[in-house]
Amino acid sequence: MKVFFKIALVFSSLFVLQLKGQQDQLISCDIANNSQRIVVAGGSVAEILYFIDAEKKIVATDVTSTFPKEVQNHPSIGYVRNLSVEGILSMNPSLILGEDDMGPPNVIKQLIDIEVDIRAIPEEKSVDGILDKIYCIASILDMRSEAEEQINQTLMPDIITLENIHFKNSKRLKRLMFILSMQANRIIVAGAGTTGDGYIKLTGSKNIFGDLEGWKSVSQEAIVKENPDYIIMSQRDLHNTETIKNVKENPIFKNIKAGKEGNFIFDDAMAMLGFGPRTIRSALQSALIIYNDK
Repeated sequence: MKVFFKIALVFSSLFVLQLKGQQDQLISCDIANNSQRIVVAGGSVAEILYFIDAEKKIVATDVTSTFPKEVQNHPSIGYVRNLSVEGILSMNPSLILGEDDMGPPNVIKQLIDIEVDIRAIPEEKSVDGILDKIYCIASILDMRSEAEEQINQTLMPDIITLENIHFKNSKRLKRLMFILSMQANRIIVAGAGTTGDGYIKLTGSKNIFGDLEGWKSVSQEAIVKENPDYIIMSQRDLHNTETIKNVKENPIFKNIKAGKEGNFIFDDAMAMLGFGPRTIRSALQSALIIYNDK
């Protein structure tokens, strides 16, 4: 049994390495041969296509594509990490644009094997990363000049303001925590490498749980010990069981600075965590609150 397990593990590792090599081929910003029928796998990608006025090319989207509202009128291909070959091909795409975590891997492999033009847009959780993502998509569609004009008009003023806030407060960083979800006393927070951690950094602040890796469950005692100045939370977690008022009055937070002073920030999940154009504005709005910048 142990020998069989070792052999299976070797073959599994070889498959993962081979697939990674194939997926690396997807990360290309070269102009597509045909971008007239785009299938989107990822909310930030859909948002960017609308941002650069390329939305008429979209023929289908995944369920995380929720902004702007009209994007939800397109046929759905399911969840970005649980796609199906049949569902995608039924849309007769000339190009598939997806976030770099689209999957599952076997579906991506099949699409590569049948030589569908599929691109995984690389993501870095920073302002520069957002701009690079926009420019990459625009380059694929041969719309780089249109993207540059939009960036200069709508994003650069916010970016400059955000950078000024960072500079002014670089020696007095506020300490934040980002809560993904709360169920009873189980609190899931953003650790290093998460979009929540990236968002905190965009505001020019310090993540109190930055020493953890990934999204992690933490205890009430750990939160009290770290005593954050502000708590950031996605509105997505409020729609079923909680209201903003209930969260603010939760006894879990009564013994920490953020709770005592009512320092809670709530925003749309994709606006904060999607790392599309809206994330810059969201981070700026949060930074203005955190640092009381007039």
